[in-house]
Amino acid sequence: MKLSFREILLEDLQAAVDHDPAARSRLEVALGYAGVHALWGYRAAHVLWQMPGMKLPARLLSQLVRFGTGVEIHPGAVLGRRFFIDHGMGVVIGETARVGDDCVIFHGTTLGGTSMRRGKRHPTLGDGVVIGAGAKVLGPVWIGNGARVGANAVVITDVPPGAAAVGVPARLKLPTVERPFDPAVDDPAIYI
Repeated sequence: MKLSFREILLEDLQAAVDHDPAARSRLEVALGYAGVHALWGYRAAHVLWQMPGMKLPARLLSQLVRFGTGVEIHPGAVLGRRFFIDHGMGVVIGETARVGDDCVIFHGTTLGGTSMRRGKRHPTLGDGVVIGAGAKVLGPVWIGNGARVGANAVVITDVPPGAAAVGVPARLKLPTVERPFDPAVDDPAIYI
């Protein structure tokens, strides 16, 4: 089922309410959350980006949104549904980045490139990925479904589904099936 543009924006709003325990109402989020404003601006710019002859207006809109929110999302990036950018300031998402559904990223995150060549040069995030504050995910790497990237980590290699990547350079902590969930190790909030 294809959602209308309005329904997608409402999903973005609800994702922020669902993921932020400090959110008291949808109205508060709609009026005061820069990450939501940046995402809404991106969604409009992305529609323009796909229209013939509208790449320049799309880029200008994205830069206006960057000026107002401190979040820079290239209109050519492909962002999934129910994406939440918490706090927002300093987030950069490059042109060839792809972000799956139900992902959360925090302030200071970069989904950046490592090459000046044309083509795929930014990360791809699967569904349900959490990226901690200040993390840098660089190059055409793949971050698997349900993976977590710790705060200030620098990721330059693929991260398997369900794994955590922490440190500089990032080291992988692979999930194990032998042990039960341990909040002291498995809770993504400790990596943020």
